[in-house]
Amino acid sequence: MTACTTRRGGAGRGTVRAAACVAVLMAVATGCRNDTAPAWGYPELGATLGSLARTLEEGCAGAAPEHCAGHLDRLDALAARAFAEVLDHRLLDDAYVRARTGVHRARELRLAASARARSLRDPHHPPLVRAVAAERLAYRRLLTALERVRTAPPPGDGTRPV
Repeated sequence: MTACTTRRGGAGRGTVRAAACVAVLMAVATGCRNDTAPAWGYPELGATLGSLARTLEEGCAGAAPEHCAGHLDRLDALAARAFAEVLDHRLLDDAYVRARTGVHRARELRLAASARARSLRDPHHPPLVRAVAAERLAYRRLLTALERVRTAPPPGDGTRPV
């Protein structure tokens, strides 16, 4: 505050310093942020996460494993959209990458189990049931990782230049 105290000297200098001090205090009070940064909370990613969660729960609620597998195939488009939004906002982290890799591995196992169940003409083939459950769990982990990434504060609390 010593820089904002006025010295007795000229009437014009005191007024200029006072105006400069007010401007500095306003800048400090309002924050010097990059106003072009996206809104924190990433609403479009939140909407995609909501759609992904609803589709996961509604598509497989009480359904046979083969029917649930069809719904899991449709989740890939929503997961791809979420991935694009994560990349757009530069939110990629290790936990999200591990969760996405887990979904891909679980999908490959489910597709193999589904092919085996079709060849045996057994829609309740135990490996298929386990593979569907594993893929649903992998999607839940992906949702958790995405929500954590979405709600984490941006690096530097949005004060870094773009």
